[in-house]
Amino acid sequence: MRTMRAVVLADDGPLRVEEVQLDGPEAGEVLVKVTACGVCHSDLHMINWSRQAGVPSPSIFGHEASGVVEEVGAHVRSVKPGDHVITAFRPTCGTCFYCVRAMPQLCERPDDRERSARGARPRLRLGEQPVQQGIGVGGFAEYTVMPEGGVIKVRQDAPLDKVCLVGCAVTTGVGAVTSAAKVEAGCDVAVIGIGGVGLNVIQGARLAGARYVIAIDTVEAKLDLARAVGATHVVDAGRGDTVARAREITSGYLDYAFEAIGLAKTVEQAFEMIRPGGTAVSLGINNEQVTIPGRALLAEKKLIGSIFGSVSVKHAIPRFVDLYMNGQIKIDELISKRRGFDEANEAFEDMQAGTVARSVLDPAL
Repeated sequence: MRTMRAVVLADDGPLRVEEVQLDGPEAGEVLVKVTACGVCHSDLHMINWSRQAGVPSPSIFGHEASGVVEEVGAHVRSVKPGDHVITAFRPTCGTCFYCVRAMPQLCERPDDRERSARGARPRLRLGEQPVQQGIGVGGFAEYTVMPEGGVIKVRQDAPLDKVCLVGCAVTTGVGAVTSAAKVEAGCDVAVIGIGGVGLNVIQGARLAGARYVIAIDTVEAKLDLARAVGATHVVDAGRGDTVARAREITSGYLDYAFEAIGLAKTVEQAFEMIRPGGTAVSLGINNEQVTIPGRALLAEKKLIGSIFGSVSVKHAIPRFVDLYMNGQIKIDELISKRRGFDEANEAFEDMQAGTVARSVLDPAL
């Protein structure tokens, strides 16, 4: 057991830096010393949900993490101490219904259920209270323990303080284009919501050879950044009819539209702007009811969802790191601010204000 600093949600108040206790890895588990962890909108969704629902026990969020393997449990074969890794917030077991059907992003994660079923002691504790490992990682901490399937080895020369974004934003955005939608060269693409995920949808569309890549948002600085990573056109969603303006650019309809916010209205806009036979992809966390006209289904318009880019993370994450190291995708430009743990609340305030693409928390600051 070790004592470490972590950013903890302990009640309905602000996040606080606390000293928590962490048990070492059991069989099949890996202890990672965290180098950096991105601040993702999914964390904000879960923090707000926890506050509204009443937090049953303290939680550590943060799921877009990178680090160095410090210790491994028995039977771990894919990594060893000293390896550089990126965490995968949806670890794969390799044996469940979805894994054996080449849909590992939907893994049933039996390791978690088995650990609970055998009455294992809580891995994390704040005094006598058990602490939840939010979104499967708990990356806003100096260390995390993950199942072997949740740590992906990457090349040693990749800067861990930057490639942490491959743990969610890059993989979710680029993967949604290449694996979920399978965008073809020459197609027209729109992206609604230019945060960390939306910017990587743009990069994925550029890699796929899209003709037009239209970025849609209300924040001018985000639209400027969208141009920098590959958008051919931008639309200020606060000015006029977004769907009509996107169609005007393409002289018709779009082949693909990606929604990266998590609102029913913007999902419906994405579906409306695609052509018959086109595909709209929902990427944001959305608890609202989405309404689409039934007649559009007869025109073979499709609305699909994608989680974690619909990829096999063991294959995709090292590949995306290679694309970054080869200069084919941008990551440095996506990191707006670096903050220490004591500035976690400010990092989320920046996100809500729309002033950052991505903030990164660094345990060493």
